[in-house]
Amino acid sequence: ANPGSVAARDIAFARAARDDGGPSAFDEFAAADAVIHDAEGPIDVAAYFARRSASMPPRQWTPQAVWSSCDGSLAVTRGAWQSADGSQGYFTNVWQRDSDGDYRWTLNQGEALDTPVEAPEFVRTDVAECPARGLADELRTQAEQSRPVTGGTYFDQVSSDSSLFLTFVVSPDLSRHWKLMLYRDGHMV
Repeated sequence: ANPGSVAARDIAFARAARDDGGPSAFDEFAAADAVIHDAEGPIDVAAYFARRSASMPPRQWTPQAVWSSCDGSLAVTRGAWQSADGSQGYFTNVWQRDSDGDYRWTLNQGEALDTPVEAPEFVRTDVAECPARGLADELRTQAEQSRPVTGGTYFDQVSSDSSLFLTFVVSPDLSRHWKLMLYRDGHMV
């Protein structure tokens, strides 16, 4: 695991969005099956930007926290974003390492906030412990049984070594729920 490389990838993604425009950057850094969760639920990247106007204000963001699986196959970043029009909020990106060793985002989600997210002094990192061989199925079952709500649209992802599991749910009432679990001290927390 190298959470610093994930933070650097997120920063490069933000820089590309600033320099080249959102649609180009989102496409360049996205996995083939990447989705954006907006107010209406999940939508693929091309469809998302096809619905947006060309005058969409530029958005800049900064990761403030990184969670990584022990093997580095899956990571999650969270941070703050700001738009040129003065709006602000938080974002969450899910990053999966591809066969070339590059991280590609698989899920992007954010919300506008009235109050800006306070910037930390450092990017916080948290890396899961490595589970013993043979625990993957048991850990996956534990994680799946602890989904935060029932019903709605689910996005579940688990690292190759099962040390990180996340569930993102958009409930039928359009509320959003996240649950991120890391392997610690012999169980998922």
